[in-house]
Amino acid sequence: MNVVILTPIRMFGDGLAACFSSRSEISVAAIASDLAILRDSLETNSVDVVLIDVTQGIDLFDVRPIAIQYPDVPLLALGLNEQRQEVISCGCKGFAGYIPRDASIDVVCKSLREVALGRLTCPPEISSGLLRALFRKEQSPEESIADLALTRRESEVLELLGRGLSNKEIGNELCLSVATVKHHVHHVLEKLKLQRRAQAMRKVQDAPWIARRSSMMHRR
Repeated sequence: MNVVILTPIRMFGDGLAACFSSRSEISVAAIASDLAILRDSLETNSVDVVLIDVTQGIDLFDVRPIAIQYPDVPLLALGLNEQRQEVISCGCKGFAGYIPRDASIDVVCKSLREVALGRLTCPPEISSGLLRALFRKEQSPEESIADLALTRRESEVLELLGRGLSNKEIGNELCLSVATVKHHVHHVLEKLKLQRRAQAMRKVQDAPWIARRSSMMHRR
């Protein structure tokens, strides 16, 4: 089983690789310090599992495109807080499994084997949370939009964010000052519970109805 380790801490990556070296069934194909190097590793190596250290602030929104581009390579979150919402969030970003922070190296190796075989083991309460998340995902878009409580102008700004426009370009489109656009962008990110505009752009690209239908609701 060929594994790529993604962690910005080289010592940690080397330590994991040293632990795996005694396991005949696990071979470390590469140690990547960021997502760009991970992409290169996936392009140049035959990889069975990617082990991603999620304790060091890696933006999970940037992980999702990799999961989409390489659907046959499972991503395993290492060091996750084993809380229902954290697990659900990782699942939404494309991870096929996770390893809690207090796991031993034996558990890490077992999890690598399990996820490579398409298996996921987790406590009953986590399984319940995943099923409930699937149910909520199947709810109608109108129900989700209502929770966002975006104003019409915020919906218009969000749609333009999804097209990758800058604040100045959004201002030109909507005849608003840059300062006013910044104000609306701030509120949009706050309501979407996002930190950066790039995250809002990806969210709209993944679910364009968020902005469009919200805007339509205000015109009714």
